[in-house]
Amino acid sequence: MEKLKFGKSSGFFDTFERRPGAIKKNMHYCPGCGHGILHKLLAEALEEMDIQDQTVLIAPVGCSVFTYYYFDCGGISVPHGRAPAVGSGIARANPDSFVISYQGDGDLGAIGFNNFIQAANRGENMTVLFVNNAIYGMTGGQMAPTTLPGQKTMTSPQGRDPLTEGYPLKVCETVAALDSPVYVERCALTSYKNIMQAKKALRKGLENLKNRKGFSLIEFLSGCPINLKMTTDEADHFIEERMMKYFPIGKFKDIADDRPAISKHLGIFEPAAVKRILYPNRQSSSKSKDFRNKSEIFTKERRIKCAGFGGQGILSLGMMIANMARLRNFNVTWLPSYGPEMRGGTANCSVVLSRDDVGSPIVDKDTNLLIAMNQPSMDKFLPELKKNGVLLYDSSSIEVPNCSEDKKVFGINAAEIAEDLGDHRVANSVILGALSFILRDYFLEGDDKADFDKTFEEAIIDCFANKKGIVDLNLKAFYKGKAAVETCF
Repeated sequence: MEKLKFGKSSGFFDTFERRPGAIKKNMHYCPGCGHGILHKLLAEALEEMDIQDQTVLIAPVGCSVFTYYYFDCGGISVPHGRAPAVGSGIARANPDSFVISYQGDGDLGAIGFNNFIQAANRGENMTVLFVNNAIYGMTGGQMAPTTLPGQKTMTSPQGRDPLTEGYPLKVCETVAALDSPVYVERCALTSYKNIMQAKKALRKGLENLKNRKGFSLIEFLSGCPINLKMTTDEADHFIEERMMKYFPIGKFKDIADDRPAISKHLGIFEPAAVKRILYPNRQSSSKSKDFRNKSEIFTKERRIKCAGFGGQGILSLGMMIANMARLRNFNVTWLPSYGPEMRGGTANCSVVLSRDDVGSPIVDKDTNLLIAMNQPSMDKFLPELKKNGVLLYDSSSIEVPNCSEDKKVFGINAAEIAEDLGDHRVANSVILGALSFILRDYFLEGDDKADFDKTFEEAIIDCFANKKGIVDLNLKAFYKGKAAVETCF
């Protein structure tokens, strides 16, 4: 009988098939990086504590983002700094799961600090593993929230100056001052003694997780020899001689034994009502699944850009077009872009529809149809309109554009018509009415001419099910827009 004395923990995949390239047995981390040590400690703990199958390991942007290469447990990659927010949702939606947030100092201490500190303050049932190497490791060695005073980095070549860059962020001390967290400890991944203490602290944090005690934080002082421009030994000395003076290792808080297990209050709700909200009845198409529009225009992929300012229903306009395409069996994508441009400037969305697979949802060139509802949008996106493309714009607020003769250009007083109907928000349906006229007279063939209007009616009912007043107002706006264009042309 053979007994394996030293080997890879079953907390890891046996072979790292998700890792790109030919190397499938080793990790991608740089020599001397603390992530490899911490990964080993975590994988062993998951296996030995028998929590592997219930664990959800969350990793945001940073060197740790590739945890899903290695750990044989549930895993989610999330946007920069958002691990505690996602973890809060998982812990509440599935209280039987064990949520571990694995974050670096730049991720947790900078862009994600508010997500992190609020989760700690709420006492969410999760354990955060915080890797502090005093520098941004993944992006080339910039100054991090934990960079030491006087420490030189790519963005602090003269050394961090507390008078201009402030002092390093002491995360453990900050979290320990909150009432909700039950366990806070800082460790170092350097000597054998320190690593054994880190192993003990990690398991304490996971025990708290398993026993539903609430929020635990374990900080790990870790080497980053490449970006610190040191050997592995020099990085360990840097941690023990410099980092540990500013970030002393030790236990800052441990009150888990005095806390009862968390039992979150469940909301009072009607299961049938929740089901209706999550899974609304979709409007069925009047066409069969094998229906295909016959018009020549639909034989090729069509790229549409809708743009205007926030409050004009730009995103809803694109969604409506996408929904119409869905109801006629097209493959379709809808991609919004709204950010800080929603107030003034230009909010926009891209819609791509095709009988074949859609290669990309991004429309940044070769636009077939541009719908512009304010001047900044016209100025920004008109250059993307391809030869023989169609421009439809709101002439209420946009100057007559100077376009090449190959473009088909149509204007309609969409905002004014919507205001006359008593609601500026239906300007998008006015635009779609105008589009119906344009397509009917220039692009659609046979039965497709009347079917566009039918498709709009189905889509508006689908979007506003059980809201007859809104449906009726948008239908009225649609046909007003269609009539207005017929009058103009």
